[in-house]
Amino acid sequence: MRLRSAFATTTLLGFPVAWLVAFFLVPIAIVALYSFDVYSLFPEKHGFTLAAWRAFIHSSVYLGLFWKSVNMALTVSVVVVVLAYPLAYYLALSGTKRKYVLLLILIAPFLTSYLLRVLAWKVILGNNGVLNSFLAWTGIRSPDHPVSQLLYSRFAVMLVLAYVWVPFVALPMFVSLDTLDRRLLEAAADLGASRWQAFRRVTLPLSLPGVAAGFFFVFIPTLGEFVTPSLVGGTSGYMYGNQIADLFSTGFPDWETGAVLALFLLAVVTVLTLFFARFTRVQEAG
Repeated sequence: MRLRSAFATTTLLGFPVAWLVAFFLVPIAIVALYSFDVYSLFPEKHGFTLAAWRAFIHSSVYLGLFWKSVNMALTVSVVVVVLAYPLAYYLALSGTKRKYVLLLILIAPFLTSYLLRVLAWKVILGNNGVLNSFLAWTGIRSPDHPVSQLLYSRFAVMLVLAYVWVPFVALPMFVSLDTLDRRLLEAAADLGASRWQAFRRVTLPLSLPGVAAGFFFVFIPTLGEFVTPSLVGGTSGYMYGNQIADLFSTGFPDWETGAVLALFLLAVVTVLTLFFARFTRVQEAG
């Protein structure tokens, strides 16, 4: 019986583990070998070296671009959390009978292509787009002098990313608030707490795991984002992920440096994920 159980467990786990090894661990190992110049597809002489890592550590360009991306990711994450929390709070605690209909409307953008949604913002923010046309129609701005900073800028990247992530972040917050024990709020009211005091001392602390989950769900992928900056960012919206993509795909590729940048980003994301897991366990224990 034990042998059969062990065989069944091995059979069930075998394919997922093999998939993980083949399409996650092996590619990471290849990228790591590239970063140390141990392996390459190009017919050149190779040997173990830390030259690319030293160049990265002492490069103000790459590290400066990384901290720029961190700053943008933090800003987007905070803005998204601030926008998504009231929305999730209303859906979960307002008592409306149509909350699931409103929730369906909230996640409706996921039914359309991510690329189409980003391209739609190019139409809205362009020099001849919806917003500049409206400003010209109202006389606020001359048609010959549109607000060119709306598109191909850092502002455009953060605006589009915030728009994309708000529905996604509202979902874990909604789940966290929807499962909140209403008797705690009733007890707070019976003890004389105002609605603000009940929110600050009961609702907000209990919903912090959902808030933290939403924050990290935005921050981690935004840190390595390259699609949205490529479409609406221009030179000022250029991010760390764009640099990695360019090092691997331009006419003069530098796969060794690109591998170093990619591994550094992976290490940062891994540390953030472990921190989030530990934070979640501490919150649940508390």
